[in-house]
Amino acid sequence: MNIFSVYSMVYFLLTLPVLEMSGLAWAGQPCDRYPANKQARCERLWKEINAESVAEVAQFGMDQLKRRQEGKITQEQHLQENTTFIKQSAEKRLRQLSERMAKE
Repeated sequence: MNIFSVYSMVYFLLTLPVLEMSGLAWAGQPCDRYPANKQARCERLWKEINAESVAEVAQFGMDQLKRRQEGKITQEQHLQENTTFIKQSAEKRLRQLSERMAKE
């Protein structure tokens, strides 16, 4: 398993509770809010957007892990930064999806 796969899995597992707490629970299935005739396009775009964000997520995780190992952040700071990053990342990806869907 490569580092990107590990971070993708960790990202997904960390995202679920944060999305529910932040009111972004529909981010897991954002295409459900579109009419049936637009859902296939939406799902394709959503996969593209998520694939585009993998490098950013991995870089964040690596940078944060390094700071944690160096003692620059505490466990609580680590968790708070994860929560903030995940929420902002989900919001960004949802904005991108809306913008791309509007470009029909």
